[in-house]
Amino acid sequence: MPLEVKRKNKETSQALIRRFLKKIKQSGILLEARKRQFFEKKKSEQMKKKAALRREALKKKYERLEKLGLLRK
Repeated sequence: MPLEVKRKNKETSQALIRRFLKKIKQSGILLEARKRQFFEKKKSEQMKKKAALRREALKKKYERLEKLGLLRK
């Protein structure tokens, strides 16, 4: 679905850009691009639990190292 905007007679470049952006917003291309950009695959319950446990373990490890003075902030 190509989107084409041609410059009209005596139209400034700023007006052309404004018109182009308006068409992009109305067509829904921007929304679709953002959906694709931030898409994440579904994780299984087991993978979610493993990731959460790993985060907790790392958090405890860093807290311990900080208390011992072995870690800089």
